[in-house]
Amino acid sequence: MRAVVFVNGEVSDYAMLARWVQPGDYLVGADGGTRHILALGLKPDVVVGDLDSLPPATVEALAAQGVAIERHPVAKDQTDLELALDRALHDGAGEILLLGALGGRLDQTLANVLILAQRAWPATIRLAEGNQVAQLLRGGDRLVLPNTVGSTVSALAISPQVTGVTYHGLAYPLVNATLTLGSTRGVSNVISASPATITIATGFLLIVHTVEPGSAASI
Repeated sequence: MRAVVFVNGEVSDYAMLARWVQPGDYLVGADGGTRHILALGLKPDVVVGDLDSLPPATVEALAAQGVAIERHPVAKDQTDLELALDRALHDGAGEILLLGALGGRLDQTLANVLILAQRAWPATIRLAEGNQVAQLLRGGDRLVLPNTVGSTVSALAISPQVTGVTYHGLAYPLVNATLTLGSTRGVSNVISASPATITIATGFLLIVHTVEPGSAASI
């Protein structure tokens, strides 16, 4: 099952957002992120959080429509997004896409991106914004990018160092290279042959790549 978790960030293009949603997706509203689901004319399967970002009347109306409401106290040790991820996993998600995770508060935006590296999640988790997707590679991983030739790919170390970085099918190749935290060496590469691949030996590497939502190269 694929779950789509809507986060309470900023959305400027709902038409683009809608193209990421597929029939049969399990829709999870992380508190105020529920408003993005409603703006698309869809109904969430579950709403999770302390619900301080949703009007009580909206929560009541959703509950009356049969939407599961998982309410948490305001004083908690996890963000609404983390709670929503746990609920999606509990409900059987093997793949999770985060939408509406960026914009607004900088601290929340950074937390929403870095949550990809928080733990060894038992599901594939990706974050989409516009026509870009972010996902995390851990030591030993290999990522296949079936994107269109000419599309952009960036790699950012989010551990002190990432070793054994090897590209195939990218215009600026790396072979058994090391990228360090804060380095911009991996930013703005370009796919030169499809499918392209990225492998690493150790560390955490955040990959951001351009795709066309709804295309064969999409996720």
